[in-house]
Amino acid sequence: MKAFLIAALVTLVGLSAAQAEPREFVIDDEHFSIGFLIKHVGYADQLGQFLEASGRFVWDEEANELHSGEVVVEAASVFTNHRERDQHLRSDDFLHAGRYDQVRFEATRWEPEADNRGTLHGELTLLGQTHPVALEVTINQRAVYPFGHERYTVGMSARTTIRRSQWGMSYALEDGLVGDEVRMMLEFEAIAE
Repeated sequence: MKAFLIAALVTLVGLSAAQAEPREFVIDDEHFSIGFLIKHVGYADQLGQFLEASGRFVWDEEANELHSGEVVVEAASVFTNHRERDQHLRSDDFLHAGRYDQVRFEATRWEPEADNRGTLHGELTLLGQTHPVALEVTINQRAVYPFGHERYTVGMSARTTIRRSQWGMSYALEDGLVGDEVRMMLEFEAIAE
């Protein structure tokens, strides 16, 4: 009987350890939205998006520890529903997409808080410069997807505000035509591998 209990205990400990292992999640490109808002001449905020991006992260869900994470955005995919403005945003006045084709965020630290919220710290590389950024994250849902791929999926919302001048993007700042602050919004679903 004693041997049976020891074996059962070892099995349970082994199962707990296996469940606590970090898993890789890949962001579903069909459910990945990156938007931004920036002040235009003080009259209104211009809404824009990046249409092409990918990302993945390694997360120990049980311990709520992030091991690594990365999002890569194609700079030329910027979209504001105005062809001439989008071309200007791709130029060296703004994103300089011909030279810096990608915007990259690399996660460095996750600070969990109550109610499925937390702060994600990382390094944002834009225009060849890298600076720290913090995103406020809400974990919306964690479950097996109800249709389609039917795999374990995590849904998240993330928000941050950056100053584009910190990365050397200074076009139209002095005359106030284009704001310095850029409010960023990320919405995504990530599928466990």
